[in-house]
Amino acid sequence: MKAMVLTGIRQMKMQEFPMPEIKNNTDVLIKMKVVGICGSDVHYYTSGKIGNQIVQYPFPVGHEGAGEVVSVGKSVTTVKPGDRIAIEPAMPCGDCDQCKADRPHTCRKLLFLGCPGQADGCLSEYIVMPQSSCFRIPDTMSYTQAAISEPLAIGVYAVNQSIPMKGATIGILGFGPIGMSVILPAIAKGAGKIFVTDMIDERLEIAKSCGATWTGNAKRVDIVSEIKNNEPLLLDVIFECCGKQEAMDQAIELLKPGGKLMIIGIPEFDRWNFSVDKLRHKEICIQSVRRQNHSLAEALSSMENGKLNVEKMATHRFSFEKTKAGFDMVSSYQDGVMKAMIDFD
Repeated sequence: MKAMVLTGIRQMKMQEFPMPEIKNNTDVLIKMKVVGICGSDVHYYTSGKIGNQIVQYPFPVGHEGAGEVVSVGKSVTTVKPGDRIAIEPAMPCGDCDQCKADRPHTCRKLLFLGCPGQADGCLSEYIVMPQSSCFRIPDTMSYTQAAISEPLAIGVYAVNQSIPMKGATIGILGFGPIGMSVILPAIAKGAGKIFVTDMIDERLEIAKSCGATWTGNAKRVDIVSEIKNNEPLLLDVIFECCGKQEAMDQAIELLKPGGKLMIIGIPEFDRWNFSVDKLRHKEICIQSVRRQNHSLAEALSSMENGKLNVEKMATHRFSFEKTKAGFDMVSSYQDGVMKAMIDFD
């Protein structure tokens, strides 16, 4: 089979690999149909690492995927050959203290698709996953929607972990795919006013169409002053979705006393800086968001029943052979890209 692999910084090429095999009774062989390019994939592409997760070349990335079941192990009961599925990229052990505490997303032995040192990614024609990572989708759901359910689940999890949304005044700093994955469930769960920032006008237009109350381009607008003028009592919760220190500084300024800061963005540096004085006087609560926890099913269900519409997220498409062009586009924020999708057929 063919797989698209990283071969160096900003280098990628297609290589031949042996077909993956079902080795465990609960394994599922999947023919990939669609893969979304995630910001974390781009970090590996442009810098070769995220924190202590360092790429050893060659390495296939990709973790936002959907496909068709080809064959299954003898103990698989949840899917069968021919089923269309969304893929949960996390593969927890099920036995450690974190798994037993219902925190499989922080499993001590977690394997994650496309994560160096853990598991090869899904930018391959075929992959093998445990049945616990395979979620059947209805015929009415596209493979693109199914692949997008992975980042959407992060937004669903972040919103569920934040504060009650009913009537809340919220900020979303950074409106890429994760920012969009936050605004959709936030609105569905009753958020009141929603303030959105980004540095790409096309993304801000999407935010407006999704229901943002106010949008501002951080390259041209004094974000803090503008939002304070619109909302003098400040914001109940802010979702930091871009991994930028400037956005973090804005968040601390814009949260009201007792407000909550949700950190979702993955920065390219090792340490955030905070104003201790402002954090302490406002008694701001800070929570990091680690991927998603039991949220993929909710994301899929919410798309199926029409509560969450992700049609505006996939703005660009590339063939499997043109994957590198997709990574170049996303890494350079070309053409107002929100999310680029890789099609295998």
